[in-house]
Amino acid sequence: MLARRASEAHDPEALLESAPAAAADTVGVAVRGYEEAPRYETVLFNLLAGFLGSFATVRLSTWAIRDGRGPFRNVSIGGRHIHHFVPGIVLGFGSGTAALLTDNDKLEQQLAIPMGVGFGLTFDEAALLLDLRDVYWSREGLLSVQLSLGATAILSIAILTLRMLRRGEARQEQEGLIPPAHHHQLSFGTPA
Repeated sequence: MLARRASEAHDPEALLESAPAAAADTVGVAVRGYEEAPRYETVLFNLLAGFLGSFATVRLSTWAIRDGRGPFRNVSIGGRHIHHFVPGIVLGFGSGTAALLTDNDKLEQQLAIPMGVGFGLTFDEAALLLDLRDVYWSREGLLSVQLSLGATAILSIAILTLRMLRRGEARQEQEGLIPPAHHHQLSFGTPA
C-alpha cells in the first residue's frame, strides 16, 4: 500500500507527503481484513495475539523485576511466591469456559484474547511446571519451551495477519477505496 503511493511519487517530498494516506490505507486494509475474515480465523488471530502479547509482556516485566526496575514486584501470599502461571491458568480456564457457555459468536471471538493471555502466562512458565523446579532464568528454562512456543506464535500470527491483509486489500480495491496493485505475472519460457 505504501509502495503503491510511493510509486506514484517521484521525489522524496512527494513520498513523505503520501505517507499519511498510505498509513491510513494500511489501517483500512487491516480493519477490513479482520472484519471480512471467517470466525475461526479471527478466533485464532485473537488467541495468538493474546498469547504473544502476554508472553512478551511477562518476559519484559519479569526481567525488570529481576533487575529491580519498574513499578512491579514479585507477588507473595503468606510468604509463598505466586508464579504467573497461576493467574494464567485461571484466566485461560475461565475465558474458555465462558466461551463454551455462550451462543454469541462475537463474544467467543473476544474471549479468545484473554484465553490467549492465560495461555501465554502459563506456557511462559512451562519449564517450571514440567520440572517442578524454578528454572525460569536457567538455560533449560529459557531455551526449551519458550523459544519453540514463541517462534510458533510469531509465525502463526504473521500467517493469519497476511491472510487478513490480503483479503482486506482485495475488498478495498474492489470498492475503489485504494488504487489497484499492479500484479506482474511471470510466464516461464519467455523473457521478462
